[in-house]
Amino acid sequence: MATPKEIKWHNPADNIRRIFVEEECLDVPYTREILQRLGNVPLEVLQAYKIADIIQVHDAKALSRGKKILLLTSNKGKFVKTCPGTKEYICCGYQVLNVGMNCPMDCVYCILQAYLNNPWMSFFVNIDEMFDELDTCMVREKDKLWRIGTGEFTDSLVLDQLTGLSSLLVEYMRTKPRAVLELKTKSVQIDNLLTLDHGGRTIISWSLNSPIVSQREELYTASLEERIAAAVTCVEKGYRVGFHFDPIIYHKNWQEGYRLVIEKLFDSVSPESIVWISLGCLRFLPALRAIASERFPGSHIFCEEFVIGLDNKFRYFRSLRVEMYRFMVNTILSIAPECCLYLCMESEEIWQEVFGFVPEERGGLAAMLDRSAFDLSI
Repeated sequence: MATPKEIKWHNPADNIRRIFVEEECLDVPYTREILQRLGNVPLEVLQAYKIADIIQVHDAKALSRGKKILLLTSNKGKFVKTCPGTKEYICCGYQVLNVGMNCPMDCVYCILQAYLNNPWMSFFVNIDEMFDELDTCMVREKDKLWRIGTGEFTDSLVLDQLTGLSSLLVEYMRTKPRAVLELKTKSVQIDNLLTLDHGGRTIISWSLNSPIVSQREELYTASLEERIAAAVTCVEKGYRVGFHFDPIIYHKNWQEGYRLVIEKLFDSVSPESIVWISLGCLRFLPALRAIASERFPGSHIFCEEFVIGLDNKFRYFRSLRVEMYRFMVNTILSIAPECCLYLCMESEEIWQEVFGFVPEERGGLAAMLDRSAFDLSI
């Protein structure tokens, strides 16, 4: 078990020790910009498929080694995809902008450990194609409201001192009145954001958890205090912010832990600045338990009782999920009664038990979030 981190933020991106660049990407100007920021980190140019021949990828330590390896490559598929929800649970209709894979932080519960084929970090440098694809999507569906985020397969900001991608995305989204960008992070890497004219089209979001979970299970991440302080700074620069209690993890004195976080949050951030807060209890692919238990033998979060859900992920029993959601909802709404709260990937039955309504009664979850993001009247 890792000891609790100090308050002073240490950017884990500084721990990158090897850089691989796909041959066809070496002369891309954006690649050169990133390499210049990386300084003297050892560099090797190769064809992408050969990286697995160099790095052992099938032992328990590969995922830890991969946190120090960055591959600059191109995205051969689509950049924009609908959030990979399942029909059995209510999804928010989010659009995922895939800018890379994996990150240098190391959360015990991270689903990417069991989801990705490769342990190293990848970042896509063919951003001209990315922006062309975004243009095409928005022209093709010009009447659609777009909620777009980069935090599905990587942290949105933790590599930003190297990539500078946030500045490019914020500038791009500034002129898109029917779109908002959400940058979701567990870091405090916000420097590139503070001098931008964002036009209110970018939402900066932080994942939050109880202090004991943050300290013991979210390794190399910014502390709770640092995340909230970064949110305050962004609000001062005119950004709207969001927060995600996901995963909510059952542990001893969990009520006190989450109440403390909620109180600290609203002591610092005005509810009027918060676009939404999501809630999602711990859920994980069956393969993750063995992987995470081997990598983090001191963690106990997988020792509770779980049941396989309709999406083939382990979840807490329904009664416990409802209890935890009700506590979170009641605590938040007692302080911020107008706050937009929603459950991530839960059933209509759970929504009904927790909120007393289902999203369909209010136009659907996507419409609820659109109203909050775009300031639409109900």
